[in-house]
Amino acid sequence: MKRIDNVLPATGKMLIGGELCESLSGNWIECMNPATEDYIGKVPSGTEADVACAVKAAEAAQPAWAELSVAQRADHLHRLADALEMRADELLTLEVADTGNSITGMRGDISACIDRLRYFAGLGYELQGHTIPGSVDKLSLTLREPYGVVGRIVAFNHPIAMATHGIASPLVAGNSVVLKPSEQCPLSATLLGEIAAQVLPPGVLNIVTGGVEVGSSLVRHPRVKRLSFVGSVRTGMAIQRSAAEVAVKSISLELGGKNPFIAFPDASPDAVADAAVAGMNFIWQGQSCSSTSRLFVHDAIHDEVVSLIARKVKAIRIGDPFASDTQMGAINSRAHLEKIEQYVEIGKAAGARLVAGGSRPAGQGFEKGFWFEPTVFADVRQDMRIAQEEIFGPILSILRWSDIDEVIELANSVEYGLTAAVWTSDIKNALRTAKRLQCGYIWVNGVNTQTRGVPFGGFKNSGTGRERGIEELYSYTEEKSLQIFL
Repeated sequence: MKRIDNVLPATGKMLIGGELCESLSGNWIECMNPATEDYIGKVPSGTEADVACAVKAAEAAQPAWAELSVAQRADHLHRLADALEMRADELLTLEVADTGNSITGMRGDISACIDRLRYFAGLGYELQGHTIPGSVDKLSLTLREPYGVVGRIVAFNHPIAMATHGIASPLVAGNSVVLKPSEQCPLSATLLGEIAAQVLPPGVLNIVTGGVEVGSSLVRHPRVKRLSFVGSVRTGMAIQRSAAEVAVKSISLELGGKNPFIAFPDASPDAVADAAVAGMNFIWQGQSCSSTSRLFVHDAIHDEVVSLIARKVKAIRIGDPFASDTQMGAINSRAHLEKIEQYVEIGKAAGARLVAGGSRPAGQGFEKGFWFEPTVFADVRQDMRIAQEEIFGPILSILRWSDIDEVIELANSVEYGLTAAVWTSDIKNALRTAKRLQCGYIWVNGVNTQTRGVPFGGFKNSGTGRERGIEELYSYTEEKSLQIFL
């Protein structure tokens, strides 16, 4: 996959009822490259009326879509994956320009979005009911049926990967979908709509671009009974409240994380340092809900690990997201950059020791754009805000520990519970620690890998529901029980 220059600037359209269209409002959202602050395109600024049209189209298309066999629906998803693969270079260009993420990382996202469509297309054959033993004159069985219209709202950090992942399981389960991409990075979703218009039946997938009005209208629409959201805890809670005022809805939420990484004294300091840097997702500027942003290092290896991490982080190459040797791109927006800068000052004021980064990079290539250095704080205490709150940026906090009960208590002391990492050569310690951590996805001697089919989701305020496997597929169906008297 490579960059294609002639796709920018792009004029995206919404997809409603199989037609590419502008908003009924006639208004547009302009898109900016975070690395250069250059204009790169525009998308329609959707409204409540646009959402109403999209839901109406989805509702009209859904019965015929559900009547297709799983094999037929899966075939449509395979054709969508093939069509996306044919235009992977265009998707890659839009993604890098719109997000500020490095081209190396985004190549992985493009491959992942195609893979997820194919994976769920195959998984659709597992949409099976079951029978329950009863008396000789009675047969009990269950069926799985789609909800109808599903609303999916996705975040800005992995736009096309989240968009395709967001539609794959509900579609193969027989639902129709109304997708709202992030207004910060919507361009790739409009290309998805252009491609889907050619391979999916009209109305099965609808894409409405826009801001808060679009999201709120989708959440509150009475005909959308199943919702899924990826984003912040605050917005996830607002969605639950807002939806509850309209109807009883099934909602899955993938929200924030302040994820702990616990390094035991028997772990290799160099391996811990490498894993901690990788786990922070600096390749995404730290803009990842699964980043292990709290590193708890045992006293015995603490100083060596801090020194190694500082050296490794200072060597990270920041620069042009389209350059193949870039290891970290630009922050997604000016507002987010300013939030990150505020957290650095908060950390300093609280007494944390800055050992790497902490400011905007200077020099050629950084005159414009939203740049920030990968940053590491040592001597962090758990009561500091930088250890309590999700920053969603390139800031790693290192904390020291000596007592296992205390470190587990500290690791569990935040409102989040998404991911965690445990590093030790003692498998008993690893398993005992993992069982006590209040997190939904835990790596032992690893970070950041997610295996297909393994359920992903959070405890506590990190979300509800599980994705990436059969649990996700089932969640887009309702189970109906039948009793047959013989």
